[in-house]
Amino acid sequence: MRYRTLGTSGTVVSELALGTMTFGAETDETESCAILDRYVDGGGTFVDTADVYAGGRSEEIIGRWMKADPGRADRIVLTSKARFPTSDDPNDVGVSRRHLARALDASLRRLGVDYIDLYQLHAWEQVTPVEESLRFLDDAIRAGKIGYYGFSNYTGWQIATAAGVAARHGWAPPVTLQPQYNLLSRGIELEIVDAASETGLGILPWSPLAGGWLTGKYQRGVLPTTGNRYAKPQDQAAREERDRDDRVWEILDVLARVADSHSATQGQIALAWLLSRPIVTSVILGARTLDQLTQNLPASEIELSDTEREELDRVSAPRFDEYPYSGWARQDRHRPLEGGR
Repeated sequence: MRYRTLGTSGTVVSELALGTMTFGAETDETESCAILDRYVDGGGTFVDTADVYAGGRSEEIIGRWMKADPGRADRIVLTSKARFPTSDDPNDVGVSRRHLARALDASLRRLGVDYIDLYQLHAWEQVTPVEESLRFLDDAIRAGKIGYYGFSNYTGWQIATAAGVAARHGWAPPVTLQPQYNLLSRGIELEIVDAASETGLGILPWSPLAGGWLTGKYQRGVLPTTGNRYAKPQDQAAREERDRDDRVWEILDVLARVADSHSATQGQIALAWLLSRPIVTSVILGARTLDQLTQNLPASEIELSDTEREELDRVSAPRFDEYPYSGWARQDRHRPLEGGR
């Protein structure tokens, strides 16, 4: 396992993070603790959760695991998130000072700690003034309840707005962004990656395997009936849409070839590609079972060649074919400086 700094902060985290959304829901406590043990044994130090994961049970499981072995827990850089509803109370949702204060205290109780290393706003919210949310986060840092803060699922303008407000008031800056990012979903490269880079945010991709698509478990024209999320009737439309997309299968074909050349799994290569992206701090591995985690951890050891990266980049390239993301917005990225000017 290799390690990287958390955005522009001085804190170091493993380049593979452990996502715990399934803990307490699809994954029972015994299996969850076994996953945590294996992750730490493999050099992992970065655990991601949220107050809404399994209705708070994910945080509770992590808290009991840390309490059982404080020495191991000391190695963990812990992150949680808040924004989505936690009850029917109209104030138990959003990023107001009231909700964030209660949500943070509740997360601290469930985790059994008095400090969370990284606290992220789970999504943008239109009602609360940005100043109110960021002032709360700055106060929480000063109070010693959190070390850093970041955002999840923000657009480019939202990142720029929030970072600008923090700078203008002299408040602590954000350090991370947690977006969906993988070979099948590179839309954040339209402008979110640039916004994050300009404001010093390290990217923490979620869904790095695109819900299992990048593991090679799907076959064209074969719709699952049991055993995964796309077997559910409400998800069949999404499955069928991807099944009809020629670009998806071109990406999977290249991924399979590269995997064969490394004697690796397709999932490991998809993760290695993400790890090769300069903006990425740590890739969030969601593991429903111990076997899934064990299979994906070796991705940290894979080095893709320049040719392999370029081929994967080409076949999965996001589509910048509409104004303003065609030539207009991107033409000056590599502008030659003639005459030394």
